[in-house]
Formats: sequence, structure tokens, C-alpha cells
Amino acid sequence: MRSNRPAWLLPLAVVAPASEAHATVYLSIEQAQAAIFPGATFSPRPKVLTPAQVKEIQKRSGQRVLSPRLLAWRASTGGWLIADRVIGKHEFITFAVGIDDSGAVKGVEVLEYRESYGGEIRGAAWRRQFAGKRLNPQLKLGAGIRNISGATLSSKHITDGVRRLLATHAVVLGPAA
Repeated sequence: MRSNRPAWLLPLAVVAPASEAHATVYLSIEQAQAAIFPGATFSPRPKVLTPAQVKEIQKRSGQRVLSPRLLAWRASTGGWLIADRVIGKHEFITFAVGIDDSGAVKGVEVLEYRESYGGEIRGAAWRRQFAGKRLNPQLKLGAGIRNISGATLSSKHITDGVRRLLATHAVVLGPAA
């Protein structure tokens, strides 16, 4: 069976010295898909963003696009799952966001966490606060999303990443795209 898992989702521990590597893999793409869209099947729809799309996503989200490669899957029940990564404090956090066809967050899953602390962002209660959120100015840490003490940068960067993926959905995948 061929995996839908992109190569960059492999743990960075392969290239980092063992003494510095700390990676916890929580979920695969397939597990995140099942958690956010139970019972759905998925069609991979990877895309390469154009410079104009990157510029528009950055304008709408206020966040820099780290890669023009978009890893997206269309759910048979409607909606999209997008996998991406953000920098925590020092290391990448790989996450997935489910977005329904109306542009609202269905769910957020942390796939891999590489920092030595701050993994509390994996908590279901913290991730649940994204459900139903849309791209708007209130989708910010401290405004519409509460902070986690000891995981401030991870909390902020995941929140910023969700906002960026909502903008990506609107520009590239949504009905108006």
C-alpha cells in the first residue's frame, strides 16, 4: 500500500545528531485524516503555489509562506486536510488542519513535535478551540485563541499556521479559488 506521506514529514532526527534530536511522532497523515474526517476517503491534491498565490496568502494571513509546495487531500465527505509545518521555538512542528467547504476549521492535529518542551499544544482542549474558526483578525493568540504557559511560541506559531492555512484554502482550494 502506497503511503500518502510526503518525504519532508520524515523525522528530522535522521539528519540531526542523536544528542540534540527530540522528536515525538503522534500521528500519521492517515490517522489525522481519520480523526478529523471520520469515515471519509481522501484524494491527494498536492499543488505548487504560484508567486501570485503566495503573495495573496501572505497578505490575507499576515504570515510568511515557508514553501510553495501545498500538501492537500480532498475528503470524500467534503472539505480538505492540509499538512504543513511551523517553527516552534527552535524546531519544526508538523501539523494538519481540516477545513470544511465553507472555510471553517474542522480540526487541528499535531503530527510531529520536536521541541524538548511545550508539547502541551497537543492537548485536545487546546486544539478544540480552533473548531469552527474562520480567517479573521480574532484568530490570534491572546484574542480568539488562549495561550499555554510554557508553550507560548508553539501556541503562537500553530495559531499563525492555522491562519495561514485558512488563507491558503481561500486562495487556492475554496469555492472562490
